[in-house]
Amino acid sequence: MVSVVLDNLAAGLSIDEILDSYPSLTKEAIQACIAYAADLARERIILMAA
Repeated sequence: MVSVVLDNLAAGLSIDEILDSYPSLTKEAIQACIAYAADLARERIILMAA
């Protein structure tokens, strides 16, 4: 469902429009999707043994 929310936001839909289309969602769930996507997009440095 995260990808559906993000796809809708990327298409320009507002949070209220998404909530109208998916009444089982909450505003907090949409905010959690955004936070999850932000976390995935962060750069991470992974140190590997030589």
